[in-house]
Amino acid sequence: MLDEQLESLQPPPADADHTLARRYAPLIRFDAREPFFPSVAGYSVIRRNCASPSFPREIDLPENAAFAIEYAIWWDWDIQHLYELEHIWLYVDSGGDIVAAEASWHGRYHQMRDESGSLPLEGCRLALYSEPGKHAFAPSPAWLLGRRAKTAASCGARAGRMGVHVTPLFDGVINDATPLNNRLVHTWLERLRFEPSFEFSTSFDLRRARLVPWHILFEWIPRRVSSWLGHLSATIPPDQRRVLRIAHRGASAYAAENSLAAIRAAAELGADLVEIDIRATADEVPVVIHDSSLKRTHGLDGDVSEYTMKSLRQMTAAKSPVISFEEAVKHCRELGLGLYLDIKRLTPGAARSMFDSLDRHHYMRNTIFGAFRPDYLADIKTARPDAKTSILFGAVDIDPVKLALSINADYVHPCWENRAEQPHRLLKPDWIRAVREANLGIVCWHEERPAEIAALMALGVDAICSDRPELL
Repeated sequence: MLDEQLESLQPPPADADHTLARRYAPLIRFDAREPFFPSVAGYSVIRRNCASPSFPREIDLPENAAFAIEYAIWWDWDIQHLYELEHIWLYVDSGGDIVAAEASWHGRYHQMRDESGSLPLEGCRLALYSEPGKHAFAPSPAWLLGRRAKTAASCGARAGRMGVHVTPLFDGVINDATPLNNRLVHTWLERLRFEPSFEFSTSFDLRRARLVPWHILFEWIPRRVSSWLGHLSATIPPDQRRVLRIAHRGASAYAAENSLAAIRAAAELGADLVEIDIRATADEVPVVIHDSSLKRTHGLDGDVSEYTMKSLRQMTAAKSPVISFEEAVKHCRELGLGLYLDIKRLTPGAARSMFDSLDRHHYMRNTIFGAFRPDYLADIKTARPDAKTSILFGAVDIDPVKLALSINADYVHPCWENRAEQPHRLLKPDWIRAVREANLGIVCWHEERPAEIAALMALGVDAICSDRPELL
């Protein structure tokens, strides 16, 4: 079916624009181990200054350019997520020569000139280099070699983590970024992880891809995404789907809970996300600590909400100092860990501070907000519709779907680990089916028993928390 869908995407009868798009179609150099190649390119021939049809930018023709060609190049896969759309812009003068070129680079775009300032041309055609697995374009390998460590991590340990990545262009057009679909994509791409060689010996002529007008490609893309997800759902059974590994309060079996040391240990032990508890101080700074009281963790009198952040830092400096949310975000970003937040106490000022930190580090999409308080999560969704939320509950007989949908949550999190010897037995088939039909994800915690972890994984839950994340 996937092959038939691709075959159905036929170019229109040859016209002037199609002839130009084919004539100037670039050459692309790929890593020798690259698993993904373009299958379609949507083109637009632009003869006056205007907004780009497919990228958030303006097209300004240089004085010596008669027209521009915009190529929106489609891959079914990026090594971290389902579908990829990268761009190349060529500017051609009245004599038919390319006088300038630009290409996309991780959400931005740059001039395509090499270290000598020259356009990388082969004859009358542009020749660019593509980042392994990620496909950002560069005029020479030097740009890509400068990102070698980051690219290798994306192609290895972080393969598939972004799931169904909906860019602003497809917001409201692609509606498939559900927790289950994200897990299917994660599973598929983790199987395809690879170590780039950074030898760009594979040449790809864009003429090998289907060249169609951009509007045809745009209409086709949502169907293509849905078809791939249907294929993955049919071919990857629940017990083989990748489960998110969440370190509970960091790897708290090995370091003080909610500490930087526990966060570091979580990364070393293979966690995908770290669960941390959030409270607000007297001056509305969000900090990472579980209890309202300082007695259990620090042997001090008083509650977190009674002290300013500065006072808390001074009071706890001698024994695993309380860290701010900002510190936790920065640390997780450096380590490549997502955030699963258990919000214990939230104030308006603390909420704004949390959003500011996540925006500053571009980490909102790597964060799930969780709480037992539905009002907290409802307020978060109202303030930030792009936030992913998870509702925690302890009652066994509650309707998880009604609860989640009432606050527009993305995940349900049954906290049943203390309610039954084998909490997975409480996840009945009808319960799971109802949750899945509502496009909700399932998070469970915290488990350190291998047999119970295996049973939960066999049910196809989306995430499991553990004090010992290596067990996951």
